[in-house]
Amino acid sequence: MSAVAMQTVALGRNKACWLGTPEIYFRKTIDNSRLVKVEDPRRGREMRQFGIALCLLFVLVMGYALQHFRAIEYGYKIETLRGQRDGLTEMNRALHLEEASLRDPERIDVMARKLGLQSPRPGQVVRMDSASDMAAPVMASVRPVSVVSAR
Repeated sequence: MSAVAMQTVALGRNKACWLGTPEIYFRKTIDNSRLVKVEDPRRGREMRQFGIALCLLFVLVMGYALQHFRAIEYGYKIETLRGQRDGLTEMNRALHLEEASLRDPERIDVMARKLGLQSPRPGQVVRMDSASDMAAPVMASVRPVSVVSAR
């Protein structure tokens, strides 16, 4: 920009500030205490309907959200319980294997011979856990009991 153009812009700015009448604002107090608001029944009814619709929408959205979050929570609980079930199933299988190894008659016979016990006589051994007898009722009987001392 040339120097002449800058002076013209500067003069234009100065003149704009001093030209025209200054704006003066007077404070005017307004007294609205005598005004009465007229109630519009149609507008009130519309606002009540809008409020009821808004509340209904809120309840529906909250019901959906609650249902959704409960479904997620139950999914986590189901997975936790499945893991516990699988662990218990594995533990049950291991305990059945251990029980089978502990009930092995050969093992029991070897341990009894190491302790100096004798073989049982016929009729002296009574099995209590046979699978066929579990369903049928058992009648109590009196048999003579003989105690064999290991000493």
